[in-house]
Amino acid sequence: MVDLSRAAWRKSTRSSTNGCVEVGLVDDQIAVRDSKDREGPVLIFTAHEWEAFLGGAQDGEFELRRLQQPAGPVVRTPTAGRRL
Repeated sequence: MVDLSRAAWRKSTRSSTNGCVEVGLVDDQIAVRDSKDREGPVLIFTAHEWEAFLGGAQDGEFELRRLQQPAGPVVRTPTAGRRL
């Protein structure tokens, strides 16, 4: 079990009054929670999982227009030299 009392939570500057997610670093894991429900469920990711997610987000893999298209083969783009 991760002790979330030590997490330093950060909220996106793009968040709105409708809410957003907050991200916190705890030891070597990344915690994600709903900013409107701070006592609610929390997702926990390893550093490797988080980096993979950020890479996909930066490559546009999770843009709404792409999510609405039928799923096809996963195509990886080179990430060498990218600073995350």
